[in-house]
This record gives sequence, structure tokens and C-alpha cells, in this order.
Amino acid sequence: MTSATLQPLAGSAISRFLSDGWVTTWRNLMKIIRVPEILLFSLIQPIMFVLLFTYVFGAAIDIPGDGYESFLMAGIFAQTVVFGSTYSGSAMAQDLKDGIIDRFRTLPMSGAAVLVGRTNGDLVINSLSMLVMMGTGFLVGWRVNSSPLEFFAGVALLLLFAYAFSWVMAFLGLAVRSPEIINNVSFLVLFPLTFISNAFVPSEELPTPLRVFAEWNPVSSLVQSARELFGNVPPGTPPGDAWTAQNPIATVLIGTAVMLLIFVPLSIKRFQTLSR
Repeated sequence: MTSATLQPLAGSAISRFLSDGWVTTWRNLMKIIRVPEILLFSLIQPIMFVLLFTYVFGAAIDIPGDGYESFLMAGIFAQTVVFGSTYSGSAMAQDLKDGIIDRFRTLPMSGAAVLVGRTNGDLVINSLSMLVMMGTGFLVGWRVNSSPLEFFAGVALLLLFAYAFSWVMAFLGLAVRSPEIINNVSFLVLFPLTFISNAFVPSEELPTPLRVFAEWNPVSSLVQSARELFGNVPPGTPPGDAWTAQNPIATVLIGTAVMLLIFVPLSIKRFQTLSR
């Protein structure tokens, strides 16, 4: 074939992929509308965390500057979007169990579009969760002390990291084939990542082994990036000894790129293998 012949074929493939991706994204959004409990409980959880940590633990943790509320919110944002990304894994595992993937296999559509639609659904849920958390945080005293550009950059960074993590969970969901297993795996992995970090307490107050883990923890970099971009870093906070602690935004961008470069092709290949 000549290059002139290949160009229309490539354009057609891209157009088909985008069209199929939109259709599967719409399918997942309609599922949220038809089963509102999915969205309801996804939105209630961050409200509970904000109120719980603010009023139960806030009095016991002294944070200089604007207080514990401003320190806390970046941690709540990071925890919620990371946990929200796990829905891709459990949903893919449930679709495998119910045989929905077999039905997709019989359709003349791009297999990658199924994964794109699934991860896009997580992105929508996380975006709505962010809006709810910000409203709740504002009510308990959280304020943004940076420019509008930095604020939107912080929101975009949180959602970008969460989107990349959705591909990790989608791959795990295709690998284990059981919603129960993926939920247990998510719990075992994400709880240490979110709680052994600087999300809820300053990492310098942790015992040395936990402090070292927290400084190299990608969730800590995500939290610190959000605090810097929202202007919520407590005055006098030491930057930390690790490179990741001193360069949190670069760490998050590198980690996001690595997750996408590794798990997007792995997930697509796994999906195609299952569909044969």
C-alpha cells in the first residue's frame, strides 16, 4: 500500500477509536445515572472524611499557620481521588464475571475503547467528588491562598494522577477477574499508601522508618503538590531529605507518565488476550 492509501485508513481507525471511546464512556455515565447509589456513596465518603478528621483529630494535631483544616484538605483530596480510581478495577472485574466483555467482543468496536470508557467514568466521579469536597472544606474553614492558575493546576494534577491510577486498577481488574479480590487488593495497597504519608500528619513527626517511607510515597508527593499549589503549606515546614519530597510536582508528573506508559498498553493487551 502507498502512503496515500494508508493515511485514510489511519484516519478512519482514529475516528473509530474516538467514536467507540465516547460510546463506552456514555455507557458508564448512564450506568451511574441508573444506579445513583454509586455516585451517592462516592460523594458521601469524602464528606465523612472531611468532618471526621477535622472535628475528631483536628483538635489533637497542632498545625501552624491556617490550622489543621487547610493542612488536611490536600490529603483528603488525594485520598479520595486515589480511592475513587479503584472503581475501574472492580467494574472491569464485574464485567468479566457477568460476561459483558464477551458481548463487547462480538461487536465491531475497538477493544481499547472499553478501557477508555471505564477510566473516563472514574474521572467524572472523581471530578464530582472534588467539587463536593471543596464545598465541604470551605464550610469547615479551608481556604485557597494561591492564584487561580495555581488552584486549577492543583485540581488538574490531582485528577491527572487519579486518571493514570485508574489504568493501574483496570489492569488489576482484568488480571484477577473477581470484584471481591480487587476490593481486597485495593484495601491492602491503598490504606498504607494514604495513611503512611503526609496526608493527615506531617511526615517529620513519624518514626524514622515510616518517615522515610512517607517521603518516597507517591501519595505524599501528590499531597505536597496540592498543598503548594493551593497555598496551604504550613509555615516553617521542612522540605524533607528525599528528592521526591523536595520536588513533589515533578515526582507526580513523572509517576503519572510512568503509570500511563506501562499500564495503558498492558491493559489493552490483557483485554485483547481475554477477548480471543
